[in-house]
Amino acid sequence: MKSILAALSQNKILVSDGAWGTFLQKMGLQSGECPEAWNLSHPEQVKQIAQNYIEAGANIVLTNSFGGSRFKLESFGLAHKAEEINRAAAGLSRLAAGEDHFVLGSMGPTGKILITGDITREAWIEAFGEQANALISGGADGLCIETMSALDEAICAIQAARAQTDCEIACTFTFEKTRQNEFRTMMGVSPAQMAEAILKAGADIIGANCSNGMELMIPIVKELRQVSSVVPILIHANAGMPVIQNGETIFPEKPAETAEWIDPLIKAGANIIGGCCGTTPEHIRMIAEKVQRRYID
Repeated sequence: MKSILAALSQNKILVSDGAWGTFLQKMGLQSGECPEAWNLSHPEQVKQIAQNYIEAGANIVLTNSFGGSRFKLESFGLAHKAEEINRAAAGLSRLAAGEDHFVLGSMGPTGKILITGDITREAWIEAFGEQANALISGGADGLCIETMSALDEAICAIQAARAQTDCEIACTFTFEKTRQNEFRTMMGVSPAQMAEAILKAGADIIGANCSNGMELMIPIVKELRQVSSVVPILIHANAGMPVIQNGETIFPEKPAETAEWIDPLIKAGANIIGGCCGTTPEHIRMIAEKVQRRYID
């Protein structure tokens, strides 16, 4: 199993992939359809997404398994296929990535809340463990527990993954800017609180994804760096802040605009940079070119 931490120790900045959901919709995924089911019904299209990001210059690709927990899949009547769907997700990204690139298995939130009695810690750990095991068995090099907002769920996910594998684990939260110009998750967690708790739980890589464009990720990275000067930080930013046009959510930031923020983001302390909602292979291409230019210059 390849090591992202070893690659980062060579003073490199790694480039990750971009949006998956946006890409699937362009390929024909319908509203209300299960994206993860495409791993079984449309494997070539799913593999092509990963391949497009590899060709754009990504060192790391994720997997089409963000909603792959049994709790998310049960709303589509697919909970019994959780292992098969996640294993296929990892296998497809592995085929696209080959042996020269990294695959991180994507694990998103379950939509359940512990404090409301909606779920137990044991159920979380069982579900996340099932998903983690399937992703690693399918060919992922590591796991990316992403778009988290609650510490208890993220910690359970890390504990579950650690019980199944010794692979490298990244964990990213999604933060929004408050009226007080602070960053918090919907559950009130700050970047510093997240970093302290997630590192204690055993994450190897921390960071943020979604909710913000590259510019607003810079102060988040700076706050994370105040907690640790050495832990790798992963950033998957949206293509700018979303706007509504004709009833449709649009992410307006062009690839060149995204690329303008890469140097300041790296200076702030980011080590792995990719995209989230609205980003395309062209966004990743321009990020990769910006990163590569740093080594040439």
